[in-house]
Amino acid sequence: MQAKALLTRLQERFGETLQDACVSVGEVTIEIAPGDLLETCTALRDEREFSFEQLTDICGVDYLAWGETEWATEETTGTGFSRGVEANTAGRLPGLEEELSTETLQKDRRFAAVYHLLSIKNNVRLRIKVFAADEQLPVIPSVLEIWNGANWFEREAFDLFGILFEGHPDLRRILTDYGFIGHPFRKDFPLSGNVEVRYDPEQKRVIYQPVSIEPRVLVPKVIRTQASENETADETVVEESADEGKDE
Repeated sequence: MQAKALLTRLQERFGETLQDACVSVGEVTIEIAPGDLLETCTALRDEREFSFEQLTDICGVDYLAWGETEWATEETTGTGFSRGVEANTAGRLPGLEEELSTETLQKDRRFAAVYHLLSIKNNVRLRIKVFAADEQLPVIPSVLEIWNGANWFEREAFDLFGILFEGHPDLRRILTDYGFIGHPFRKDFPLSGNVEVRYDPEQKRVIYQPVSIEPRVLVPKVIRTQASENETADETVVEESADEGKDE
């Protein structure tokens, strides 16, 4: 089944349940509300024309400040990595502001769970995006009863993003320590963390203490596809100087 054919069939079958539906990077992506998740996923698994018997992944996403500042745009461009809504760093490629559409920016929705499904029978994949209604307490129904493989995926999204999966029988941390504070993949989580761990030779045990390093801001590297005339000239001079040194 081709992606466009699957998209058409999904739109016919689920109608207004789909808040959004498109073909992206060769795969179909649909967006549904949390209240429609279980019914939709059950139909996608059981109905023969879909037969999505395998859940390959669930990942959390934090859309904090998405589309508001540089490095947070929804659509990439083919001209490099320096792009954004506002020019907050030096060395931006020219003409990028015109390429950005304000209609595609993410607004008032922060946490989402993204489900990746595979139909072995039909040799097709499907991506489902579900936004939590409340960013202060993001809750999304668990699909563990539909796909058993969701167990650890949902625990990972809970651990790293703080997304609660209602109905999960054992929702606890899976990658961080049991006493870990916060959720490290949230965009507002401190880059250096909240606490650090070290071995205390006097107490002869591992202890937790406040972070001792100073917070720092990472500046993204700007990659240019073409050098300017000045940069090209400078590079030529450097190469000629190096060749002269060899002759001597």
